Amino acid sequence: MDMIRLIDNGVTIQSGKPVAAMAAQTGAKEKTIAAKILAAHNHPAQDGQLHITFDGLISHDITYVGIIQTARASGLTRFPVPYVLTNCHNSLCAVGGTINEDDHVFGLSAAIKYGGDYVPANQAVIHQYAREMMTGCGKMLLGSDSHTRYGAIGTMGVGEGGPELVKQLLQNTYDVAKPQVVLVWLTGEVPHGVGPHDAAIALCGAVYKNGFVKNKILEFAGPGVKALPMDFRIGIDVMTTETACLSSIWETDEKVEEYLAMHGRPDAYRALRVEEGAYYDSCIEIDLSSLEPMAALPFHPSEAVALRELIANPGDYLREVELRAHEQFGGKAELHLTDKLEGGRLRIDQGVIAGCSGGMYDNIAEAASILRGFDVGCGDFSLSVYPPSIPVNLELIRNGVQQELLEAGALFKPCFCGPCFGAGDVPANNALSIRHTTRNFPNREGSKPGNGQLAGVILMDARSIAATARNHGVLTSAADIGYDAPKPVMRVFDAAVYKKRVYFGFGNPQPDHALKFGPNITEWPKIPALAENLLMQVASVLRDPVTTTDELIPSGETSSYRSNPLKLATFALSRRDPEYVARANATHALELARQDGLVPPELETVLQKLHLTNDAAKTMQLGSVIFANKPGDGSAREQAASCQRVLGGCANICYEFATKRYRSNCVNWGMLPFTLDPKAEFTGCPGDFIYVPDVKRKVKAGDEVFPAKLLHADGSLEDLTLYLKNTSAEERELLLQGCLMNHYAAQRRA
Repeated sequence: MDMIRLIDNGVTIQSGKPVAAMAAQTGAKEKTIAAKILAAHNHPAQDGQLHITFDGLISHDITYVGIIQTARASGLTRFPVPYVLTNCHNSLCAVGGTINEDDHVFGLSAAIKYGGDYVPANQAVIHQYAREMMTGCGKMLLGSDSHTRYGAIGTMGVGEGGPELVKQLLQNTYDVAKPQVVLVWLTGEVPHGVGPHDAAIALCGAVYKNGFVKNKILEFAGPGVKALPMDFRIGIDVMTTETACLSSIWETDEKVEEYLAMHGRPDAYRALRVEEGAYYDSCIEIDLSSLEPMAALPFHPSEAVALRELIANPGDYLREVELRAHEQFGGKAELHLTDKLEGGRLRIDQGVIAGCSGGMYDNIAEAASILRGFDVGCGDFSLSVYPPSIPVNLELIRNGVQQELLEAGALFKPCFCGPCFGAGDVPANNALSIRHTTRNFPNREGSKPGNGQLAGVILMDARSIAATARNHGVLTSAADIGYDAPKPVMRVFDAAVYKKRVYFGFGNPQPDHALKFGPNITEWPKIPALAENLLMQVASVLRDPVTTTDELIPSGETSSYRSNPLKLATFALSRRDPEYVARANATHALELARQDGLVPPELETVLQKLHLTNDAAKTMQLGSVIFANKPGDGSAREQAASCQRVLGGCANICYEFATKRYRSNCVNWGMLPFTLDPKAEFTGCPGDFIYVPDVKRKVKAGDEVFPAKLLHADGSLEDLTLYLKNTSAEERELLLQGCLMNHYAAQRRA
């Protein structure tokens, strides 16, 4: 996009500005802000990787039960670093049952027993609490949610799956290859009517599909930073997850200093500045003055288009979305969004401003200013607002912002992540929702394509959402309406409500305190170690360009079973490939029979076609496998991998993994992260078998090439080459042991 320029070569800071550099001078890469923070948290080793210890951990109620259960099984005795358990995914899905609150009771009992902090439901969404209570310049925080991003406050946040938090709880390190650092150079000032989501969507559109920043660290600097209020910076920063980068960090200034002082932590501030001579592997230049209102079309934040273009030509864009939906869901569910065109104008059904991205004070205050003297109408359109924390909500009340929005017909909801993961404000079938939230993946808003239920979400900034609400649902850009910006107010953070409601237990574990288990909280099933040879049956083949973790294990009502691995696993791929679970279970049944010393007729036939005797079954492991072109975009929820594993899954096969965190989840659960040569065609279909001989020895030896045989349903055999690249010694040990829990159990026995 014209407003963003990508420079795919090195740059260095000279006279306070980035200039092209053919190569880094000695020590220049260590001068970046990111490199200095990583070095301060690294435990150097001779393997070329970083081994990071974090300053604090945070997870929410979709993940913390599994994390604590895994850590318990691995020898946990106390929380060695500050660990905050939030309840912002208080799913409300277990209607008429006790499951939801049972998990919360368990979380509080764990915080008491092991010495953690516990934030009750509806007090704060996970990332807002971290910003308000945990951040500090130069710190590093690890969260079990992918949007763990606090770079605008000078804190490097990393979102990973639960097993990575388990490693920290057991005082082990987060191991990662030294990442490249990308300079994001900001200039200019943002025009009236443009908000942080507009900048974020434009950035995602510029870098996601081309992989420009994948697994890299974004470092924001430049004269444009000073022109941005803190909430604006935070709103851009939280969305960097959608670029597929590893983390982010920003220069800090007096606004960050004021922010930390307002939140009661003045000592947490220190200046972070780009240093003269610092070298960056590449650069993104953003002219803030050229930004305009944006829209991210279904089904990904990178489907970026200028809002003015969508307003001018809605039919063309909507027909593209309809076609994409048809191709993705194979006709099981359809979108008919062109039905929403009225006289060339696009009518929207629902607006939502919510959570860690949209629910910031400035966004809500500006929405109120746009709606001042207007209303949302009494038709089909509705507007819901979810503030990110009680302290922010108190500010909105005291400054009259909430009153203005309520008077305009907007609805205020609890501090809850629901709209972001399909458990709140689920739109009607074929509805079109505009949202200032983090994601618009299919079924992220609660759709069930397998049941013929599908809605569309367009990501937009709160300002243009409010402008659309003011126009009673007709899509409208905030740049096209007249309104006065909110009057400046003295921002006040009142932590009194946290002091009254949050349990602060770090440093004071009570080992004798009993954990409280509801009937749905179960232990992990036994996970087998890797056998000498591997026989895999294809359980699902996904040909989409990208497969999200929300498709691998959907959000929404599935969260009700988040603490019961076997029940949760029954939802795996339920909205993408409803036959997957049955296929995986059938394969697992064959494996259980093999473990009992039997060779069922189906397995015997397969062995014969592979020119193996029945005795070969004694030295092999039989498991299911999923093929996807590029899996793992989406949340850091480890359930995307663990659900496959408890169903007997043993591997993923793909051309590349969309994110490091999903690949890490696979490894931590003992599933082999196989890749293919980009030029090789995968011809396997559900029901086919893949035989990988000598797999245990090759993994142990660190081999990267795994010759295999693909057995088709018609009996034909095909050579297949699988790759296991860039696997560390520890990762290989996890794969050999079968999973992280087995690995730590073996250490205890030793």
